[in-house]
Amino acid sequence: MFQSAVASSGFPRRGVSKAVLVYDDLRARIISLDLKPGSRIDKVEICERLGVSRQPLAEAVARLAGERMIESSRRRDVRREDFAGAVAEAAFVRRGLETATVAAIARPSRRNLQRLDRALTYQTTAVKAKDVEEFYALDVRFHTMLFDRLAMRRVAEVVEASRAQSSALAASCCRRRRNQATLREHRVILSALEEHDPAAAAAAMGAHLDQA
Repeated sequence: MFQSAVASSGFPRRGVSKAVLVYDDLRARIISLDLKPGSRIDKVEICERLGVSRQPLAEAVARLAGERMIESSRRRDVRREDFAGAVAEAAFVRRGLETATVAAIARPSRRNLQRLDRALTYQTTAVKAKDVEEFYALDVRFHTMLFDRLAMRRVAEVVEASRAQSSALAASCCRRRRNQATLREHRVILSALEEHDPAAAAAAMGAHLDQA
């Protein structure tokens, strides 16, 4: 369930290439810790399960290696054991871009504010149901909606990659302890956007990501 939630929570997947399909699958398994640090990626299993050839798999592996989530070589591809440095860089990039984003969109339309508020209502339901996987998917969706408003696809893609690196170190139990706090922090961000206050929105986002 966690893998499907992650895969469905980012950008639209309709019409995506096989390489993106493999990338999403592998990234979800890394984030969920289904692929343990140091474990070898079974290329034959992946190709058979997803019905793809080696070429899309190679493209996906190269992309994940570029994001420093796996180590790739001619002999083997494995889930990285230690990528704390990569996570620190990812958190730095994500904070800079997401705080700039909310400052830039601090005058959203009433319709967009209603969509964000509705997303937080769904998060509230997930918290009450103690549905960690659903909450994570909705958490990602909340942030994605902000980038939809910014309309800068490349910025959104960079942040999505940074988020994947950060999430890969967080086990489900850790996220469960943060869900209620995350929801409160999202509410503060939304409140600043409703007030059309760029500085407050950026400060709220920064405080939120500092705790993520």
